[in-house]
Amino acid sequence: MRVREAQKQATRRRVLGAARDLFDSVGFDATTVRGIAQQAGVSVGSVFTTFSSKADILSEVMQDRLDDLYAELERVTPMLRGSTADRVRSLYALHCDFEMRRPKLFLAHIAAAYSTELEPSTIPAGRNLRLRDMVIELMRQGVERGDVCPKADLELAMELLHGCYMWNYTAVAAKGAKVEDLTAAMDRQIGMLFDGLTPRG
Repeated sequence: MRVREAQKQATRRRVLGAARDLFDSVGFDATTVRGIAQQAGVSVGSVFTTFSSKADILSEVMQDRLDDLYAELERVTPMLRGSTADRVRSLYALHCDFEMRRPKLFLAHIAAAYSTELEPSTIPAGRNLRLRDMVIELMRQGVERGDVCPKADLELAMELLHGCYMWNYTAVAAKGAKVEDLTAAMDRQIGMLFDGLTPRG
């Protein structure tokens, strides 16, 4: 059993590595399960014994990557200073910098989120709760410090923030925007949103 499990894990790693490279080079739509299997050096059947669909493979690729990102965000968060808006800007800047290391891969992740055939186990872009929870916690702390209105709908604010973040990647697809462009756009959007969340005397 141990040998079989080791072989299964080795196949899983090869499939995820091949899929990551293909999604990043040709995108989600152009990547096929057959192409992933060929690049990984395994049979198509072996892919389907581990994953239920191409979207499921992409979801696993992204979750493997995001573990490293969120470990870094959780390490940095206690050291953030400044206004709540500045702290939120810092988190999104780190997130953006990380995703722009493989922009086509993240665009593939966003595109897959709109598929009508997602498996229940698939976690598409925008539905990972870790960033959401971190940002909402920063806003709750802002309420305690007094620079976020206590009546603010933090869940709605989070939806708007993440909607802006995801939308900004259209500039990567359409215009080849760089990480600096996305960070600057997000900084402006966060500023506008937090103007509305500031307590009024």
